[in-house]
Amino acid sequence: MGNESLSKLLNEWEQRARNINGREEETLSIYKCDAVKLNALAQMYNLPKADVIAGLIHEALNELEAKMPYIQGSKIIRIEDGEEIYEDAGPMPRYLAAQKALLDAS
Repeated sequence: MGNESLSKLLNEWEQRARNINGREEETLSIYKCDAVKLNALAQMYNLPKADVIAGLIHEALNELEAKMPYIQGSKIIRIEDGEEIYEDAGPMPRYLAAQKALLDAS
């Protein structure tokens, strides 16, 4: 076993520890057809079903956040490179405020 393979192994362990340490246990109800799909993915990739679920939820939330529409408000919040930047009147500010409140409460 060379230095390169040990480094790779350590990196894999670090990544797995980061993934697991940031998790919280949740209970959820899902459709039977989705449970079959999750089990098939877990079996296909030889992963625990919880890892598949956590990965899918994480990626779906990231994509959802990226797709939240910016709706230009009426208030100018700053000027960048000579251009007026308006407040976001869309859902993102409410979403971020709810996240902050939940984090502050925990």
